[in-house]
Amino acid sequence: MISYKEAGVDIDAGNSFVEGIKPFVKSTLTPNVIGGIGSFSGAFRLPSGYKKPTLLAATDGVGTKLRLAIDANKLDSVGQDLVAMCVNDLICNFATPMFFLDYYATAKLDVDSAKKVVKGISDGCKIAKCALIGGETAEMPSMYEAGDFDLAGFAVGIGEEDEIDRTKFVKAGDVLVALPSSGLHSNGYSLARAVIKKQGLDLDSDFGGKPLIDVLLTPTRIYVEEFLKLKGEISALAHITGGGIVENLPRVFPAGLGAKVKRGAIKTPEIFKLIAKSVEQSEMDRTFNCGVGMILVVPEQNVSSVLSKCDGYVIGEVCSGSGVEMI
Repeated sequence: MISYKEAGVDIDAGNSFVEGIKPFVKSTLTPNVIGGIGSFSGAFRLPSGYKKPTLLAATDGVGTKLRLAIDANKLDSVGQDLVAMCVNDLICNFATPMFFLDYYATAKLDVDSAKKVVKGISDGCKIAKCALIGGETAEMPSMYEAGDFDLAGFAVGIGEEDEIDRTKFVKAGDVLVALPSSGLHSNGYSLARAVIKKQGLDLDSDFGGKPLIDVLLTPTRIYVEEFLKLKGEISALAHITGGGIVENLPRVFPAGLGAKVKRGAIKTPEIFKLIAKSVEQSEMDRTFNCGVGMILVVPEQNVSSVLSKCDGYVIGEVCSGSGVEMI
């Protein structure tokens, strides 16, 4: 006879993990959550006050930033990364995040490590003002190497049907306001890791007053609060992820419009300058956010008001044409 535990899956550890994360999950619950953790699915009451309520959903992972976090045994912030990558996409379609679910797959469940990850997810959910209403943890010893795990996240939001397509609100002359990123966020880490290896950098070495590894693992900024504060004054938002400004910003433009972005106006953190020593500018432009985590498209008459309510700054404008010209 052989048990499930001998085959590599520990049901008791899984149950212990569920009990251990209940306080984290409970801390994210909002009045619209129905029930709690432990059922077969999560339940959420639709908010009222919408004329044509529409559900929007986004899913993402953390990418190979997770490789750095696992190797360094610094797992406290990757959960926030997971939430951020999903909810920052939702708000670009003017959706207010409502709830989040996660998927955690590993070779063998390390309860303490997994709890750190879920604590980070709950922290991210609180910043994003959404509820963590469920998740799945899978032990798959034949699928992952010992000590490894992967993450996926799923966020659902609600918006007005007529407000989802932002391209119809964008006009020539609109001003581009950059909201700073907190660092690399969760994109380009395969290239960043290759650069670090090529340059022979020590991840524990000092970089601007703290270890380089901590700079690289700075959690992705969540922009939900800024969106909720400014949504009545902006035309569109573009989440600057993989593809950089040049590939993400055009997604909010209608046919016939493009943008001019002043490269010199961008406030670029030192970590990007370090990477740029080994990477061509064109490759930097289409791989990293280079310091800009979100771009707001703002009607000219609202620029002063928007700037007074956030840490954004002007980097360019919408113009006739197509694509993004970095000038």
